[in-house]
Amino acid sequence: MKQVSNMANTSNGSLATLLILFTISAAIHTGAAQFPVQSQNLIADNISVVEGETAIISCRVKNNDDSVIQLLNPNRQTIYFRDVRPLKDARFQLVNFSDNELRVSLSNVSLSDEGRYVCQLYSDPPQEAYADITVLIPPGNPIIESREDIVREGNETEITCTSMGSKPAAKIRWMKGNKELLGKSKVETTYDRMFTVTSWLRFTVMREDDGVPVVCIVDHPAVKDFQTQKYLEVQYKPEVTIKVELPQGLIREGESLELTCQAKGKPQPHQVNWVKVDDDVPSHAVISGSDLYIGNLNKSYNGTYRCVASNSVGETYADYILYVRDALTTTPKPTTTTTTTATTSPPDITQDAAPSTEAAAHGWYLSLLLLPAQHAS
Repeated sequence: MKQVSNMANTSNGSLATLLILFTISAAIHTGAAQFPVQSQNLIADNISVVEGETAIISCRVKNNDDSVIQLLNPNRQTIYFRDVRPLKDARFQLVNFSDNELRVSLSNVSLSDEGRYVCQLYSDPPQEAYADITVLIPPGNPIIESREDIVREGNETEITCTSMGSKPAAKIRWMKGNKELLGKSKVETTYDRMFTVTSWLRFTVMREDDGVPVVCIVDHPAVKDFQTQKYLEVQYKPEVTIKVELPQGLIREGESLELTCQAKGKPQPHQVNWVKVDDDVPSHAVISGSDLYIGNLNKSYNGTYRCVASNSVGETYADYILYVRDALTTTPKPTTTTTTTATTSPPDITQDAAPSTEAAAHGWYLSLLLLPAQHAS
């Protein structure tokens, strides 16, 4: 009988379980099952704050059922229990207290304040959330230095930028004018948990770089637009051009030639010379500083005239090729004669014959004027 009774109880228990599962399943399908109870949720955020500024710590609760909130420091000491501050540190001040939030400010933050702060909720079961405070320490003024103050064009230069005493380590970028250049950096940790970053920039200098700023830019979460710069001073060989002062247009025999040599360099050229390539400058040519003057030109002066300028960096030159053409010839313009018919009486046959001879001579002169003119190219 006892065995039968146990079997009956087991059968009844199984049936009851099936009935419960069937009821829940039916309720889900019909939408009748509802679960009104919502769990509490404790939230806290990590904080980054610059040394000396104020950090805000917020412990927030969703669906609070009047459970108590408290805030503890990294040493698990209570800073605030509800709206009461047991910790004797006046830098902690209550900003807001309600059923859903405990918000506290910490002023004049120092590196010793860094760590994990604990939000606690006296619920069932108890809950904890964490707010990690990271203290940012801005770097000191960046220091920029160059291997040499003055660089010659075509040479490589090296510029160094150092950012000291920051947390976390800074990043250094380089700009030359409007172009970003890539440097190499090294990070060192100091005894007080600070970081020193040094970056080296190497590049070949051209004359176009003279006066161009090289900028060291320090990127750090505690500062913005933190930079320093150094202007490049580049020495380069002279740039030489020749300007024709006289004459304008084609050059012909008998005219004068005047040339000016324009030379610019850094440092300014200390010497400017005129020479004729593969020959001597005409003996009567006048050289005055950077000017060359040759009067009464003829074709024997043809050739290449060279202006040579030099400074401490080097020597450069520019050439002018002289080509003298034949002189222009002038032809008198033909005159126009008007023949008139005399209406007076015939001349006296006893008059001297000189007038007729004079008329013949005049006609011969006119025929010479009408001959074709000869031009030289």
